Amino acid sequence: MKSLLLLCTLLLPFTSWAADTQAADAKTVGAIRATLSDMPIKAIHNTPIAGVYEIQVGDTIYYTDKTGQYLINGHMFDTHIKQDLTAKRLADINRINWKDLPLKDAIVSGPKDGLKMAVFTDPDCPYCKRLEENLQKETGIRVYTFLFPLTQLHPDAYEKSKSIWCAKDQHQAMLDVMLNNKTLAKATCKTPIDDNMKLAEKLNVRGTPTIFAEDGRKYTGGDLKTWLQQGSK
Repeated sequence: MKSLLLLCTLLLPFTSWAADTQAADAKTVGAIRATLSDMPIKAIHNTPIAGVYEIQVGDTIYYTDKTGQYLINGHMFDTHIKQDLTAKRLADINRINWKDLPLKDAIVSGPKDGLKMAVFTDPDCPYCKRLEENLQKETGIRVYTFLFPLTQLHPDAYEKSKSIWCAKDQHQAMLDVMLNNKTLAKATCKTPIDDNMKLAEKLNVRGTPTIFAEDGRKYTGGDLKTWLQQGSK
């Protein structure tokens, strides 16, 4: 990489973007990939700005020129319609297919007819604990929890996850561990924890909690139930 240009925000007057269906031409793709050969680029698309291209690296988006010399790390905004174009693109590229989730490997809670969400959680993750506290106050949400211990950060989470899965009442056991600091008996059954960790890697889930709606959207903030309802319309 010859040089690096970091920009926090681009404010540009464009009104539409269909970059997800407009791949960059082969010559440009070749030049960018050659210059940025150290980056695991998944895809390269056009943007509303002539000469600026979107590059997808994992679940992240960057922007570059046609040679790959300048790299922009930030969000692109449409000032006419007051929309964060990068956020919309991130939502698109991080969308999953709900049918690909092995729900048999998840802890299920909430009403059968509730709004569906899947969450990857670590029993020792403080943000996951806060999510569980908030979910106790919600109604009408069907939750599929995939135990995903972040072993490098929380070395005890793997065994805790196995113990939760092997408990008679999995959901209550999870709440006991996460909210009441209860110690469970050592796991004595076969668990899907290793499979969940592989699934998380496949879906680019790197942190916890990571939440997906039934329509495949990845949660990025805001009122959770309102966000879930948006996908059910």
